[in-house]
Amino acid sequence: MTNLERSVDFYRRSLGFDVIRQSTGPVNRYALMGSDGVVLLTLWEQSSGAFPVNRPGLHHLSFEAATLDDLRAAEKRLRTAGVALRDDDGSSEDAASAGQLFFADPDGIRLEIYTDDPAVPHGPTPALPRCGYFDDGA
Repeated sequence: MTNLERSVDFYRRSLGFDVIRQSTGPVNRYALMGSDGVVLLTLWEQSSGAFPVNRPGLHHLSFEAATLDDLRAAEKRLRTAGVALRDDDGSSEDAASAGQLFFADPDGIRLEIYTDDPAVPHGPTPALPRCGYFDDGA
C-alpha cells in the first residue's frame, strides 16, 4: 500500500475495522486492523507505485459475512463511505442480494465481501466459491 493514513481511514470507514496496533515511524510503517481485538488485516506501507492487477500475485482479498443481513449492512456501510461497488449501475440499493460485493481499496486492491447464507442462491457450481472477479477474466 502506498499511504498508511489513507488506507487506515478507508478500512475504518468502509469495513468498520479498528486500529489494534500501528507504527507510524519513518520506516516499517504498518497498521494491524481488526475487530474486538482480533487482527483481520495487516497494512504495510511499502510502495509508491500502483498495484499491477494483471500480474501473478494477490488476485483479491475476500471477507466473509455470516448472514445475508450482515452483507446488506456491509453494503450500506460501503455506500455511506462513498465506496464504489463494482458493476453497480445505481439502479438498486441491494447489490448484496447476489451474495457478494466487489470493490477496491485506495491502492486498487480488489476486495470482496460475501456470504454463504443459504438464503442466497448459489451459482452454477455450488461446491466452488462464487467470485465475480473471474466473470470477465479479471
